[in-house]
Amino acid sequence: MANGVLTEKQKLFALEYLKDLNATRAYKEVYKSCKSDKVAGVNSSRLLGNARVQNYIKEQIDGIKSEKIADAEEVMQYLTKVLRGESESEIVVVEGTGDGCSSARTMKKAPDEKERTKAAELLGRRYGIFTDNFKTNGNVTINFIDDLEEDDPDEQGSDSS
Repeated sequence: MANGVLTEKQKLFALEYLKDLNATRAYKEVYKSCKSDKVAGVNSSRLLGNARVQNYIKEQIDGIKSEKIADAEEVMQYLTKVLRGESESEIVVVEGTGDGCSSARTMKKAPDEKERTKAAELLGRRYGIFTDNFKTNGNVTINFIDDLEEDDPDEQGSDSS
């Protein structure tokens, strides 16, 4: 086996383990001949201690995270679509059908002025457009000058010469 490469069973164990984080169950699922929870527990702990298995599990978790969580670019693209009125949402509309009856239906709706303004505000904040604060970068030197005359403590209160 090449360095850094998992066996097929190690991969299957890692994927099974990711379902519920139960290593003993995952081991018994992949290694069908193992019937003892104690043996499965010991062997699954050994597998989880394997650096290659740990790296594979981490890669899988990172892949899941990246698919499920929007990144900054995706958020910016979405806000831009809202700002430009290019996105759509579904709303429920209740319509009267006569004789005091009504029915509901869904329809597509472009962002209204309030939603577009909020998107503009969020984008503006991201790009620092709406700020009253000034940001400066650089070095400032502060010099303290002691130009006050200091009274001699021996001379205070000795006017009796």
